[in-house]
Amino acid sequence: MSQSTTDRARCHFTSRTGLVVIGQKIRMLGIFKPIEERVKIKQKVIQHTPNQKLLDGLINILAGGRGLVEVNKRVRSDRAVQRAFGRDGCAEQSVISDTMDAADAENVQQMQGAVKEIYQGHSAGYRHDYEQQFQLLDVDMTGQPCGKKAAFATKGYFPEQRSRRGRQLGRVLASWYREIVVDRLFNGKTQLALAFQALVLAAEGVLDLDEDKRKRTILRADGNGGSEADVNWALSRGYHLHTKVYSWDQARKLADTVEVWHDDPKVPGRQIGWVTVETTKYVRPLKRIAVRTRKKNGQWGIGVILSSLPAEVVVSLARLPVHYLKDPIAVLRAYVYFYDLRGGGVETAFKEDKQGLGITKRNKKSFEAQQMIVQLNALAHNLIVWSRRWLAPASNWIGQLGILRTVRDFFHVNGLVHFDADGNIQRIILSQADPFASSICAGFRSLLDSQQADVNLGQI
Repeated sequence: MSQSTTDRARCHFTSRTGLVVIGQKIRMLGIFKPIEERVKIKQKVIQHTPNQKLLDGLINILAGGRGLVEVNKRVRSDRAVQRAFGRDGCAEQSVISDTMDAADAENVQQMQGAVKEIYQGHSAGYRHDYEQQFQLLDVDMTGQPCGKKAAFATKGYFPEQRSRRGRQLGRVLASWYREIVVDRLFNGKTQLALAFQALVLAAEGVLDLDEDKRKRTILRADGNGGSEADVNWALSRGYHLHTKVYSWDQARKLADTVEVWHDDPKVPGRQIGWVTVETTKYVRPLKRIAVRTRKKNGQWGIGVILSSLPAEVVVSLARLPVHYLKDPIAVLRAYVYFYDLRGGGVETAFKEDKQGLGITKRNKKSFEAQQMIVQLNALAHNLIVWSRRWLAPASNWIGQLGILRTVRDFFHVNGLVHFDADGNIQRIILSQADPFASSICAGFRSLLDSQQADVNLGQI
């Protein structure tokens, strides 16, 4: 074979140049190795090993695939993406699906252990400086609709989908870093009130939270995590807590003790006030703030926020000026605003993953198979977060992208990629017609600096 023929065989056109570069970085760092070493799915090997098929499934998620059926189009047909991730080919989508179905409960534990090891090895959340700043963990759940024949698919709470069946996804998010610490799957009836402690304990294991670290960790959750039992459990373990009272009836009675209501200038029609009645039901002192808002029927919608945080901490966390500490009403608002920031934390993470990664679109009948997919989804989310961090110093705008735009715009850039005999990138020619090409060249060069790869624009 002539040299020119060999060079052509190592040059591939791809519409996913961004994903190719990130794939090369993932392979260089050995991020997938814990899965290769830990996960042992008992399945006959004909052409591709079970772990290679798991990798193909992960690549499909990063490539924007909504279902495993899209593997053939997005991964199997893209030679450059395969080589970047260290694959010499790609399994057919039905074969990958069969591998997921072959997973058992032991494999799920192996996969969770591997994802934990990956997180501890590469995340910023695991390296958080607890002396410098509180760690903030948002805990929440979201519905995962699926077919009624799927295991543990039950009727439950699925917004705007009455009588729908499905499962529930519980999550602990390291909010300062946008990283998923824990994702766990539950049946459709399980809400946070039943899953809160299990999720927090799982996060403790991933983050290695000892007593000193727990004292510098804030758990933030909605009212489903605000039962008396859960509140006392979290407080007794040393955590700080910022949540709502679980019972609406109890919240209403507490709100009746507010002596002075204050209008919230940030949210028209909302009023807030201090709960004045004493309580001994909690194992540590808590601030209690009643919040009420007029509903369409004219009645008040009422909630009561519970917080163990001191005023100076919550003012800082709510992103308010320090002089607000001198104003009791401003401090009152700070407790409410810090709770409101959940909307930009775990709730936004769920929304981004549904839009950008399609986490509600890949459904398996087997509960174990679905749990394997949940772990791949969580890993894909974190890989995207880390990739933005890797590229931000050279291409700052990439660090500002959400999950959807990272997958849709950054990962999908047309280009020609030249590989050497070992599958390392030597040269990339980006299509100058792509609106993002010129702005990501510096980021690509920075990421491929150790390989001294040439990155430039051209006509393709």
